[in-house]
Amino acid sequence: MAFPHLHLGGGAYDIGHGLGEFGREAVHRHLRPLPLWQRLADLAGSDAARSMRAAVERRFPRYWQELEGLADGLELPLEEVFLWNCRGDFVQQQSIDGCTTMLGPTARGTLIAHNEDGFPQLRGHCALVSVSPEQGLGFTSFVYPGSIPGHTFAVNEKGLVVTVNNIRPRAIPAGLPRQVLGRASLDAASIDEAVDILASEGRAGAFHHALGQLGSQRLVSFEGTSEGASVVEVQHPCGHSNHLVHPALGGVAQRITGSSGKRQACVDARIAGLGERLDRAEALAILRDTSGGDLPVYRCAADDPDDENTLATALFLIGADAVDWAVYTEADIHTPTLSGRVVS
Repeated sequence: MAFPHLHLGGGAYDIGHGLGEFGREAVHRHLRPLPLWQRLADLAGSDAARSMRAAVERRFPRYWQELEGLADGLELPLEEVFLWNCRGDFVQQQSIDGCTTMLGPTARGTLIAHNEDGFPQLRGHCALVSVSPEQGLGFTSFVYPGSIPGHTFAVNEKGLVVTVNNIRPRAIPAGLPRQVLGRASLDAASIDEAVDILASEGRAGAFHHALGQLGSQRLVSFEGTSEGASVVEVQHPCGHSNHLVHPALGGVAQRITGSSGKRQACVDARIAGLGERLDRAEALAILRDTSGGDLPVYRCAADDPDDENTLATALFLIGADAVDWAVYTEADIHTPTLSGRVVS
């Protein structure tokens, strides 16, 4: 399966423009015709859209420049592209980007592993991008055509690893878009700095973030919603799918799809038999589990009920001196499609 590794640099607009050029054909062919895209485009002139745009321009002008470059590279109206990058900030029945994450201590450090689940029609149209910006931190991230980085999986030059899972609240106010906050987390120099960004007051949609960092034994499971945030320090292997599970946010109304519930139950059951540590083979085996019938952890059905398939699996081994990462695009292949290392 095609899975390019892009290398982009320069100013924020230049980086966004490069992402737009990469994703232009796929967006015009596969995304813009979707009812979801059209429904979001219809909201471009709404009070909520104007409020969210103003919040981004005021708080994160550099990421707004990335969005401007992205729209020009896609050769699409900025308002449409911005709303597409706010697709999880409006309540809707359709699932948008699934994902399953595992995290826990290893014999020599920590591990974060992640299935990136998205639209099946985007298989072969996504990429890994390594960014060397004029401002901010460099990073390597999975990217979808038409989207800025920060809502999938990534590692930055400080060895900060972040993976992201979709959450579906029943109510979402206008506010800072969750994908923009995710992008901002890639500029964080530490776990605590990332948590502070993600817990910003005035956020709109909800996400789960798993965070770890080179040189640290800490692993953090973070759930952020418009109603509040929860931080859990992970001491034992655990997993997360696409709904809130932290007790602190138990009162937040949410939609739990059958797939999310079944994947969470499967991961929990398999982790329960592991003991106190994870290893690479165990993590990959669980994320490639297909025992769930119509609702497996590894999703490849053409008729998936959430219209999502696993497009890539990422594995981050986080140690005292380096983060070793690997990305797999096929479930039955043990050699990664791409791999690399971030050193201290």
